[in-house]
Amino acid sequence: MSDTAEIKTNPMETHSALPPEETERLTREIIAGLKTVFDPEIPADIYELGLIYKVEIKDDRSVDVQMTLTTPNCPAAGELPTMVENAVASVPGVGVVDVKVVWEPPWSPERMSDEARLVLNMW
Repeated sequence: MSDTAEIKTNPMETHSALPPEETERLTREIIAGLKTVFDPEIPADIYELGLIYKVEIKDDRSVDVQMTLTTPNCPAAGELPTMVENAVASVPGVGVVDVKVVWEPPWSPERMSDEARLVLNMW
């Protein structure tokens, strides 16, 4: 992800009492897990698309995720949150995962990383 996109859309929050190296590892692996989840209609992962609004790692290793969809009528609305939950839960050391779909702020293509724009040929 480019520096500009990272500043604009970085969803990771790490206000945890976990040791910094453990928080960094969990953060890296959660992002890697999120990058394995693709909207079935778009050939870019949901992290690079900017669909992940917030990821919070808590002291007990539970993880709260706030995400959105490209539109409220997204055909994948029923499956994407479960795919996100499974991807995050697969990270060693992660406890309970809670995924919430939010609609504010509305998603727009400006949230996409440079990598997603390249994949989608949106330059």
